[in-house]
Amino acid sequence: MAWSPPRHWSEALLFFLQAVPFGFALSSGTRIAWIAAFSLGAAINLWGWLIAFGKRRRILDTPTSRVASAAQGYVELIGTGQPLADTCLLAPYSQLPCLWYHYTVERRQNDEWRQVESGASDLPFNLDDGSGVCELDPRGAEILTTHQETRGEGDFRTHESLLLKGDRLYALGGFTSVNGAQADLDRHRDIGVLLGEWKQNQPSLKQRFDLDGNGAIDDREWQLARLAAEREVTRQHQERRARPLSHTLHRHESGLPYLISNHPQERLRRRYGWLAALHLLLLLAMLTGLGWAWGR
Repeated sequence: MAWSPPRHWSEALLFFLQAVPFGFALSSGTRIAWIAAFSLGAAINLWGWLIAFGKRRRILDTPTSRVASAAQGYVELIGTGQPLADTCLLAPYSQLPCLWYHYTVERRQNDEWRQVESGASDLPFNLDDGSGVCELDPRGAEILTTHQETRGEGDFRTHESLLLKGDRLYALGGFTSVNGAQADLDRHRDIGVLLGEWKQNQPSLKQRFDLDGNGAIDDREWQLARLAAEREVTRQHQERRARPLSHTLHRHESGLPYLISNHPQERLRRRYGWLAALHLLLLLAMLTGLGWAWGR
């Protein structure tokens, strides 16, 4: 039997939460239970309408920017998805090379499917719009994709959702540009971190700085190690400050919608429009039912 999960679990959860109190109201049949069920349903659908309508408005009202000339802040980007240089991300079950994946594993118990495992990648990937390249951070993003596949074997089934190299991506989120000269570097902290890493590898530390060969690092030898760490951190900082301008897209600090998808922009606009309309219709139905419950 074919099965595919909701595109976004939080949306499905809003509808599921409404079913629970109505099940209780049907079983109890009391006036208070019906009032509580319709009140909760009205609140949930009002919340769902606000979320869906807000996303639709953001998609409509945010102009498409070019990476090379985008202003700092909340932007909309459209381009081709590409992996980061020297990275190769594989989906855990299909083993397809991809930009991002999400998977769930379910097990059949007593004729019911129960989720036993799930996970998603957090490796960034690039969006290239021809004017420049922007790194997309998938953490905290709502990711909608057309690439979904379910496999079943015995009492287990897996579902994978993927973004693939070459996908035409739509992205809405917080845009930040930083060059090496603007990097926030802490020399004292980085020297301490590097020395801590060296101390964890005692054989290598002694091989480099135990000059008298007594098997211990004395104060003079430790001072030499510190000078070496200072030179190494200085070199690293110089390399970082020489890096060219880089762009990233991430979850905006204001909490505005952060969306990444390989669906066309118009399809996303329609999707959230229909979702908002559905929640509004259910909200009116809940308010009508609440009036009926009060009058019982």
